[in-house]
Amino acid sequence: MPHDSADKPKAPAAPKPPRRSQTDLPEQLAAADVDPATSTPDDEDEARLPELPEDNTDVVAEGPLAAGHAAIERAVRLAPTSPGVYRMLNAANDVLYVGKAKNVKKRLTSYARPNAPHPARILRMIAATVTVEIVSTTTETEALLLEANLIKQLRPRFNVQLRDDKSFPYILVTGDHWAPQILKHRGAQTRPGRYFGPFASAGAVGRTITALQRAFLIRSCTDGFFESRTRPCLLYQIRRCAGPCTGEIDFPGYTELVREATDFLSGKSQAVKQLLAGEMERASGELEFETAAVYRDRLAALSAIQSQQGINPRTVDEADVFAIHQEGGYSCVEVFFFRTGQNWGNRAYFPRAEKSFTPEEVLSSFLAQFYDDKPPPKLILLSHDIEECDLLADALTVKAGHKVEISVPKRGEKKELIVHALTNAREALGRKLADTATQSRLLEQLATVVLLPQIPRRIEVYDNSHIQGTNAVGAMIVAGPDGFIKNQYRKFNIRSEGLTPGDDYAMMREVLQRRFKRLLAPPEGDAAQAKADDDAVPQWPDLVIIDGGRGQLNAAREIFASLGLTQVSLMAVAKGPERDAGRETLFTPDREAIKLEPRDPVLYFIQRLRDEAHRFVIGSHRKLRKKDIREAGLQEIPGIGPSRKRALLHHFGTLKEIERASIADLGKVPGVSAESARRIFEFFHPQAN
Repeated sequence: MPHDSADKPKAPAAPKPPRRSQTDLPEQLAAADVDPATSTPDDEDEARLPELPEDNTDVVAEGPLAAGHAAIERAVRLAPTSPGVYRMLNAANDVLYVGKAKNVKKRLTSYARPNAPHPARILRMIAATVTVEIVSTTTETEALLLEANLIKQLRPRFNVQLRDDKSFPYILVTGDHWAPQILKHRGAQTRPGRYFGPFASAGAVGRTITALQRAFLIRSCTDGFFESRTRPCLLYQIRRCAGPCTGEIDFPGYTELVREATDFLSGKSQAVKQLLAGEMERASGELEFETAAVYRDRLAALSAIQSQQGINPRTVDEADVFAIHQEGGYSCVEVFFFRTGQNWGNRAYFPRAEKSFTPEEVLSSFLAQFYDDKPPPKLILLSHDIEECDLLADALTVKAGHKVEISVPKRGEKKELIVHALTNAREALGRKLADTATQSRLLEQLATVVLLPQIPRRIEVYDNSHIQGTNAVGAMIVAGPDGFIKNQYRKFNIRSEGLTPGDDYAMMREVLQRRFKRLLAPPEGDAAQAKADDDAVPQWPDLVIIDGGRGQLNAAREIFASLGLTQVSLMAVAKGPERDAGRETLFTPDREAIKLEPRDPVLYFIQRLRDEAHRFVIGSHRKLRKKDIREAGLQEIPGIGPSRKRALLHHFGTLKEIERASIADLGKVPGVSAESARRIFEFFHPQAN
């Protein structure tokens, strides 16, 4: 959905004459250190399948059930007859269920009746209930919105839970510079400009931006890179930018390109294509074949965008399409996004729900949580009729500030969209079930190879990174039956004072102690603060893997012994003599070392775990190092004093350009010898441990 963030752009600056520079590669194409929190392509992947709750259909014992009825009966006496939200809590004060009602007293009374015909999951919930908390609301609409918010926040066991709910990426055409930039944006939309989206994934945004650059030649570089240019960069040479930074195109010409791009993203794609086709014909008729070829390439880029979008409906301008498929006790909700008459991608979700939930119940709860932090479109199309459809439409209308319609189409093009989404939901769930089965087999084989007492459900892999002890950081990645659990990765900035530089054992000791002391003694106080802490991961692992050899394994054993940990299995993975993949050695306590065949699937699996931990910790370390370099400037480089620093900055302009320079380029700076150039280059390009 395109919209503006209102601030007027700066007045255009006079185009700068072309001059020569040292760097031709814009930041978007240069090798960049990426924040490990955002470097994983998890929004390209379908979410992992949830663990199915135990579907215990045995009769609930009379005593606990009677106690639950009594607890709810006590709440009924004080419950209001107005709309509100209620929370059922167990003896440990954990929230079991969050519900809403038009009349809270009446709803709770239905739970308190001893002989009411409730499903088995409701009986289990009642039996576990010790107290009930109630929040009154003015309207039932407010109750619905509050219920969705609390379910997402508290994740109650007996509710449908929407998991892996990340914010969606948008395309932003900036409005705070005379030469607008096109870029991917995620998060709060505070920067002035026009936002187009949402897109289903960052990959979809990246592909669209690349095609838009070819079609409209809009810059994607940062403002700092733009201002420092003295000659066009590589993107200009490969015809993906018009080169406004060095005056290759004037202000009116570039403004026209930006207008065409925003028109295309706003749904005027046919008008834009007709305009470009007309210009191509005109240039061809005037024998300006090079110009005609440029328009031809731009038309081809636009066609590529629309071909990637698949279905582009004629009668649907702005809508989200939801289709649900259930199989094997799991649910898959496929979501398609249509904006400005274009398909902007789709994504599969696997909400956590007990087997007894019907598709309608899962879809209804899913929708309320899905739009808790997202703007709803004008039209929502569903594959199933849901209860309280009108109530949900009213709540989303209040939230969005415009009318929201929810419908289940029965015929026509909208019905075809639903059928297409259902097909994708069925196929996505089938793929995920197959992948999960393969992962489960690997876990079984791993348990057999290293003689684990049970098949691991949660594996934690630890690694650390530093450069001669500086910017030391440890990291933990997590894997389970459904693959990597990326929202539970953690990094640990090493805090110990007096640590011997490069002491890997001491770093690992600190990381493991911080991780497991918290599990052994959960902190008291504000639960939300504990959850926000970097070290706060509540689950116990079945297997801990250390990147290293027998020495690292023994260090980890000492730590576990000092903490009294006996239920967690340990393993270390050491690379071969030449650090070659495929020649790893596995070490486990009190057993001989294990060497697997190079093509063993279990070895591939362990390599993937180790490499993922290495990737994550290196990204964390580089982020810290970059921060220190930015703060320290060039003063930390041995032999580089104020004079050479000034000469380097005068020659290259910014610290970023110095970092990217080769040894030969550094040696061209007056006063910088070949040895100094080598030291500067090695400072910015060290080999991380």
